[in-house]
Amino acid sequence: MPKRKITVVITARPSYSRVKTVLSAIQNHPDLELQLVVAASALLDRYGSAINYIEKDGFAIAARVFNVLEGENLTAAAKTTGIGILELSTVFDNLKPDIVVTVADRFETMATAIAASYMNIPLAHIQGGEVTGNIDEKVRHAITKLADYHFVASASAQQRVIKLGEDPKMVFNTGCPSIDLAEEVLLSKMLPFNPYEKYGGVGAQPDLEKGYLVVMQHPVTIEYQDSRKHIEVTLEAIYKLNKPTLWFWPNVDAGADGTSTGIRAFREHHELPNVHFFKNMEGVDFLHLLQHSDCLIGNSSVGIRECAYLGVPVVNIGSRQNKRDRGGNSVDVEYSQQQIEEAVLQAIQTGKSGSSSLYGDGKSGHQIAELLRQLPLQFHKTIMY
Repeated sequence: MPKRKITVVITARPSYSRVKTVLSAIQNHPDLELQLVVAASALLDRYGSAINYIEKDGFAIAARVFNVLEGENLTAAAKTTGIGILELSTVFDNLKPDIVVTVADRFETMATAIAASYMNIPLAHIQGGEVTGNIDEKVRHAITKLADYHFVASASAQQRVIKLGEDPKMVFNTGCPSIDLAEEVLLSKMLPFNPYEKYGGVGAQPDLEKGYLVVMQHPVTIEYQDSRKHIEVTLEAIYKLNKPTLWFWPNVDAGADGTSTGIRAFREHHELPNVHFFKNMEGVDFLHLLQHSDCLIGNSSVGIRECAYLGVPVVNIGSRQNKRDRGGNSVDVEYSQQQIEEAVLQAIQTGKSGSSSLYGDGKSGHQIAELLRQLPLQFHKTIMY
């Protein structure tokens, strides 16, 4: 029997870390053939060149899709999705996969789902069924309705996908594959690398021995016009706290220009002797960095998922992760300098919480690969409502 050809499309920096263990499990499975497609911002240097880490980890790239339209606004996002449909349709026609896998809820993932669906290729969706209350939720639920197989990250997400009318026999609570990586670092006793030497970046190089903060804050697509104002509030809070801080550049989303401009402008007018800025970092290294930090500040889903498993305190700012299932490690604040400062100081004082298995137990990658081998190849829906 020939190997099943599994095409996984990676469109952004976070998506790779989120499914790295799935890629490894597919690549190592005797009955599966991995066809890895790298597209959109995962190819761009300004967002950290995720493709460099992908190749370094030993994954062969079956196709590259350059489809990001400059602008970082809502129109550019819509047009990027359209270009993605055009380009991915050609890629799928050439690769002829048995199953296409799409990840999570970024706007570029919609192109993967639409192209596969219209070409009658079975579609698997990782991390459907979650709620956040913004454009990502629309994308996530739309992909759920296009997908044939659902690998969700939590029990509540599984029930939500079923309530959306999907066949319960095709909805699997596999946990989040990113927790597989977090499991590797959970018992780490010390930071195993020097982030300045390994990743460069710009800014001060504060001593991390006595604790440090990590900031990762992205624009919110439904509030993208306020992205500069939002980031300035966080910058003021970090400036006032004056603690060693490692700050990561935002994703390519509508409003990213405002976020980036706000950071650059603030650096021009303020001396930041305790802040260092990075574009990107390998997934496991980033988790090591979080594991040994005092607190994560911002609005990234890593604070809700991986940090809950690691027990790392999180100050979650604004609405980007609204309504997502929470562990006991995070506190929500508004775009308020005072609230951010107070929450960070409280998090440092309180310290780590217990590990939460809300989003998985560290075995997701192998579960998903085995399901991709076993599931019947289908691209039609069983009506459940």
